[in-house]
Amino acid sequence: MTASTPTAETTAAGPAARPGGATLRLQLTGISKQYPAVRANDRVDLSVRAGEIHAVLGENGAGKSTLMKIIYGAVQPDEGEIRFNGRPVRIASPAQARRLGIAMVYQHFSLFDTLTAAENVWLGLDKSLALPDVTRRITEVAATYGLDVDPARPVHTLSVGERQRVEIVRALLTDPQLLILDEPTSVLTPQAVDKLFVTLRRLADGGTSILYISHKLDEIRALCHHCTVLRGGRVTGEVDPTQESNASLSRLMIGAEPPALAHRDAAVGAVRLAVKDLQLARSSPFGTDLQGIALELRAGEVLGIAGVSGNGQAELMAALSGEDPRAAPGSITLDGADIARASPRRRRRLGLHFVPEERLGRGAVPTLSLAQNTLLTRTEAVARSGWIATRQVEALAAHLIARFKVKAGGPRAAARSLSGGNLQKFLVGREIDANPRVLIVSQPTWGVDVGAAAQIRGELLALRDAGCAVLVVSEELEELFEICDRLQVIARGRLSPSLATREATIERIGQWMSGLWDQPAAPAAAGSAAS
Repeated sequence: MTASTPTAETTAAGPAARPGGATLRLQLTGISKQYPAVRANDRVDLSVRAGEIHAVLGENGAGKSTLMKIIYGAVQPDEGEIRFNGRPVRIASPAQARRLGIAMVYQHFSLFDTLTAAENVWLGLDKSLALPDVTRRITEVAATYGLDVDPARPVHTLSVGERQRVEIVRALLTDPQLLILDEPTSVLTPQAVDKLFVTLRRLADGGTSILYISHKLDEIRALCHHCTVLRGGRVTGEVDPTQESNASLSRLMIGAEPPALAHRDAAVGAVRLAVKDLQLARSSPFGTDLQGIALELRAGEVLGIAGVSGNGQAELMAALSGEDPRAAPGSITLDGADIARASPRRRRRLGLHFVPEERLGRGAVPTLSLAQNTLLTRTEAVARSGWIATRQVEALAAHLIARFKVKAGGPRAAARSLSGGNLQKFLVGREIDANPRVLIVSQPTWGVDVGAAAQIRGELLALRDAGCAVLVVSEELEELFEICDRLQVIARGRLSPSLATREATIERIGQWMSGLWDQPAAPAAAGSAAS
């Protein structure tokens, strides 16, 4: 079941022709980078003109992020030449890159949790500016570009989507000549994506060059002038994305089209997870109060929760996973048993498994190996005495790598050595492979390529068909329409009524995201209904 993709259809007119007469802003020649287990970039050539929005496309692990880090000075190439505005340069650090006029928004954020949003932005700017001036500029830029950012909030209180907005505002405040965006819309709503596209087009019209990495093919076709495709660290093609289809871009990127999902009608069973009148005060000054949350999740179905980041998703996930044990007794039950005050460990023993939205730091310990990271939620290899069967742990990690097609240097590879998409496949696979009775997944395909996204969604549907009750929290409306049997929307800490996906439309869900489910639905535009 799919829905129309707003970013491809409802944004302003797509990109004009590639600015062929413009001067070269960036030119890479023969860039290579070798890591112990993989050659991330292999003699890569890339040219970006002034005022051009240039996509870099490739599957997870293709070398895109490494190449962007080389341009930004965070990683040094082993060989090759970089020219910026026609002059050869050696970009030794991000600070030097910023002085040249290069800004970057990372897929994995580079923010200090204990500082406020304004203080994080201030760190990357000219220190001649006072913090109050930076705070004022953040407010102005956020308002201009429709990015909701509170400069005074500590970063540790922000959701993933809110942190993304801080990163984008920080980059825009530097007035860059070259802006690098690594999966910038992965946690933005369709409406916010539309606003961001307007901003990027305006920047490009003013001469700013933009390097745009995304796995969302509709976005690339709607926004970008030119596209360079990487596979296995090498350039395998250059195309005009406006002249390509999603299928042809998929073939260039992964060598095939992603398999179509087989979504059968749900064979719904008994209620597995029930939430009744969950009232939970925020645990931080900048959190969201949960107000009267009610839902029922049955065996053999996928229930999706949509909503704009920061509307109570994090608080609800903490209550359901056991990270926040303050829920009133009886407000959360699993197969009829009261688990409102149960620990995450006890919930796992009862069959409830959880995949958080933050891969590094919560889903996995960056410095530990994949094998060691399996022990965070899988205890088959731990004896009652506490002894760990190391070979069994490594065998489990090897099994997950093989089953979920994770590109990694083996079970002993550190979690931080994997690309974002491959780590996501490993973490989702770790919980699916446990055969849970209830699986709660937050942002299941954040930052993964089309092939990996199709694989993860297919595994979730297979788990559902095997009788598991699956709860998916996602800001990807297309994803929710594709895999969910029912939908609910969270807004300002309240949860909407349940709606069968076949009866939902993009317009109706968008209206509910503003908390307006008590009002009559807006008339649906032609072709907007999910089908």
